[in-house]
Amino acid sequence: MQARMKQNQLSAEAVDQLLSKKEVGHLATLNNDGFPYVVPVHFVKTGNEIYIHGLNMGQKLTNIKANSKVCFEVEQMEGLILDDKACDVNTKYQSVVAFGQAELVEETAEKIAALDRIVAKYTPQLSGQQYPENMLKGTGVIKITIESITGKYFG
Repeated sequence: MQARMKQNQLSAEAVDQLLSKKEVGHLATLNNDGFPYVVPVHFVKTGNEIYIHGLNMGQKLTNIKANSKVCFEVEQMEGLILDDKACDVNTKYQSVVAFGQAELVEETAEKIAALDRIVAKYTPQLSGQQYPENMLKGTGVIKITIESITGKYFG
């Protein structure tokens, strides 16, 4: 572990706070030619799981079906810490990195529960509405079961 990480760890509560307020996270998967694939996503964390929604097809789902190991990252840049020397300028930030196993949610009740949480986070004024059957079929929900999660800050 990096020295700064040991000194500047976010508490579990601060990790959850950052994840609850950030709108975009970055999901990293591995494609079939061995290259990492990183994509911005909307998400919600519930307990030890992160749920992501999107289309029920595409590169990230193809990658997850081939290799379920993923990395998920969120950051918040709060500003620059300026200095008279360019090399001494730093960033005030918070970040979270989680590693886990991802899977496509197939069970309808779990899918609806995840979508309800996502709607409540991003568009709370639309909470409680029913999802049309064709929308449920066309929407993919990814569940990441977190195996490890860390947060750090500086500044």
